[in-house]
Amino acid sequence: MSATVDNGWREAGLRYYAYSWYLRQRFGERIQKVSLDAKFTCPNVDGTVAKGGCTFCDNRSFSPSRREPIRDVTDQLENGMMRLKRRYKVERFIAYFQPATNTYAAVDRLRPLYDQAIDHDKVVGLSIGTRPDCVGPDVMDLLEEFAGRTYLTVEYGMQTIHDRSLDWMNRGHHHDATVDAIERSRGRGFEICLHVILGLPGETHEDMMATAAEVARLNIDAVKIHNLYCVKNTKMADQVASGEVVLMERQDYINTLVDFLERIPANVLVERTIGDAPPDYFVGPSWCLDKSAVLRAIDDELVRRDTWQGKFCPTA
Repeated sequence: MSATVDNGWREAGLRYYAYSWYLRQRFGERIQKVSLDAKFTCPNVDGTVAKGGCTFCDNRSFSPSRREPIRDVTDQLENGMMRLKRRYKVERFIAYFQPATNTYAAVDRLRPLYDQAIDHDKVVGLSIGTRPDCVGPDVMDLLEEFAGRTYLTVEYGMQTIHDRSLDWMNRGHHHDATVDAIERSRGRGFEICLHVILGLPGETHEDMMATAAEVARLNIDAVKIHNLYCVKNTKMADQVASGEVVLMERQDYINTLVDFLERIPANVLVERTIGDAPPDYFVGPSWCLDKSAVLRAIDDELVRRDTWQGKFCPTA
């Protein structure tokens, strides 16, 4: 695993291995991600493996960069940095290619975009969000090249280990694609991050804990976890309106998340524990719009149980 900075989060008084803490230990100061939109699409949008995209997806709701006028990478960086500096005391950043599938192009298109991002003097690393079925051998070699030049994390949209749920969301791949991508990513110098959604329709608590067990088994570096939430102008918005899809209640999510954290290894970075979207795109659940309150409630539940990440993980 490449997350080799001293894993002393418990001694620091934390209940889970928070990514913000890790970055401060690694770089010696606060680091923020700047969202970048290279205007990629996805293979389940353009018809390569499916059409219509993921059932829950409107990329504009996930990424501030997709809600802005089209700019080149440098302009997006400058604009994003200015916005983040107004909000936080921060001077250095990770360039985050966030919306859509950011390896879904020829290498000769990808390289100059990644180059432009890391060439900025305030950028200390690169984060690339993608799908596990969009990292062919040439792309893997390119990622390894950039991992040799800068701090790099690659975020694979696993979502769940259950193929029936991946079919429901029109993902266009099954879990075996994630396993394959992870195996081919090992030893290439970048952090491997998995994105997980809790509360998918038809998934029981046992199903979600099975996903946690698989995260533990896969021996990856980081995980992003959030609740299933709904935004406007998606297929899922119609399903929520009709009652076909029921979104998790706040306490149910908090309990499930803490159960999930208990079952993943203590050396896996936790990049996210809650999801939200801008109010003008948002359908529900309403409780996740108050992100700070939910984060406090997660911490309170960890303290109430006197528990922590990895407590019930055999490999912790």
